[in-house]
Amino acid sequence: MARDQLQVLNALDGAKTQLYHFTTILIAGMGFFTDAYDLFCISLVTKLLGRIYYYRPGSLDPGSLPPNVAAAVNGVAFCGTLSGQLFFGWLGDKMGRKRVYGVTLMLMVIFSLASGLSFGHTPRGVMATLCFFRFWLGFAIGGDYPLSATIMSEYANKKTRGAFIAAVFAMQGFGILTGGIVTLIVSSVFRALFHTPAYQDNPMASTPAEADYVWRIILMLGALPALITYYWRMKMPETARYTALVSKNSKQAASDMSKVLQVEIVEDPEKVEEFTGGKEFGLFSREFLLRHGMHLLGTAMCWFVLDIAYYSQNLFQKDIFTAINWIPKARTMSALEEVFRIARAQTLIALCGTVPGYWFTVGLIDVVGRFRIQLVGFLMMTVFMLGLAVPYHHWTTPGNHTGFVVMYAFTFFFANFGPNSTTFIVPAEIFPARLRSTCHGISAAAGKAGAIVGSFGFLYAAQNRDKTKTDHGYPPGIGIRNALFLLAGFNFVGVIFTLLVPETKGKSLEQLTGEINDDKNVETRSGTQTLPV
Repeated sequence: MARDQLQVLNALDGAKTQLYHFTTILIAGMGFFTDAYDLFCISLVTKLLGRIYYYRPGSLDPGSLPPNVAAAVNGVAFCGTLSGQLFFGWLGDKMGRKRVYGVTLMLMVIFSLASGLSFGHTPRGVMATLCFFRFWLGFAIGGDYPLSATIMSEYANKKTRGAFIAAVFAMQGFGILTGGIVTLIVSSVFRALFHTPAYQDNPMASTPAEADYVWRIILMLGALPALITYYWRMKMPETARYTALVSKNSKQAASDMSKVLQVEIVEDPEKVEEFTGGKEFGLFSREFLLRHGMHLLGTAMCWFVLDIAYYSQNLFQKDIFTAINWIPKARTMSALEEVFRIARAQTLIALCGTVPGYWFTVGLIDVVGRFRIQLVGFLMMTVFMLGLAVPYHHWTTPGNHTGFVVMYAFTFFFANFGPNSTTFIVPAEIFPARLRSTCHGISAAAGKAGAIVGSFGFLYAAQNRDKTKTDHGYPPGIGIRNALFLLAGFNFVGVIFTLLVPETKGKSLEQLTGEINDDKNVETRSGTQTLPV
């Protein structure tokens, strides 16, 4: 930049990595830990819900959720998340990050507990109350996306900002892993206490009445990490960038950051007015369209196509594992054994592919850069999806199942060491402070729209093309093989839209947005572009 930054912003950009950075990562990251646990644990217990509430006397196979109920249970939280991302993203720019941050966490606690207490006199009643509570749980989770990303980006220094934001998001991997481990523990305890036969041996006895406690306990435990974190969230000061650039109170920003950084920062009011006194523009203005319109299209579309692939895999990998015989046929297991086996498979995938991918991003994002990681990630996801789809019949024959799981784990590795991390990071860096939370919320909401497409659509798309081999109540689909081809296509679309997203490595937030004194300079990967007034 031709001109100097405000002193408080210079102090943040140049600050050495210290305790407050790690504290912020932990406080923001525990929210994401809870988010992931709450969103993904439902996939571990949907088969159990079907056995408990939709038992079909005389059927050769255990009960399963009807298609419309399964779609609602799996997808309703995403509808809430989408709404929460838009609402709390906007609110975070209007009221400040801190004032809204604690609200989302308390709502998560309340509705995690409420989900496990879902009630009703009929199966439909229980599912209806479960969906109601999970919608509002998703609404609270949605608020955590733009707020956590924005807070971490505005607290971080420019040298390691990418790693810090990625570390917050990486807690999602531990949330998914913990969901699997908790389910393994709970199902193991109940299996030890209540010895039950396989469904084919005794249909009624295979699902004990006590199994109804299993899914409730798993869902309710999601409230615990959020509750532990609440106090520390309330102790955090407002971000200096919001206070100085949006609230125009640089004195308070300097005071807050002096305490955090443990250095004296004194801001000259005249200098503040000089740097922040330019014309402001809104989200729907021509100025925003010229400066950031293509950026917003790029971040939103990349997140959209990523989440179609990512969430359809995560939510329905148990069906893929069944297809390759990694999980036995449901009739050969009791209800509790099925829960245990599904959790074990999902935990292994999280341990081998999901968690390592996140932390590779943390270690390399400020070295390699956001753009390259996202581009290579989408490309490798496309390659591995095709590697699963083209020889799909080979992978499903006896003796080849392990190879399928390895290939499948690599798709998750490159999703997380790739676009699943970068789509979260970049929207928190390239938009101006007064619109940063809103634009991140819009990008994230586009992602959850993709998750809704993936979670609702894959229920039907992955069904066998032979009508006699579909799950109960489902029409024929395109089959898992063709669904994998379709997901590979979505990943390649992500490659194309990545070209609209700028590189942000090593640059200050204000340098990226041209925010100081309303400069007309916008940073792109190819250099500085001067935009017309």
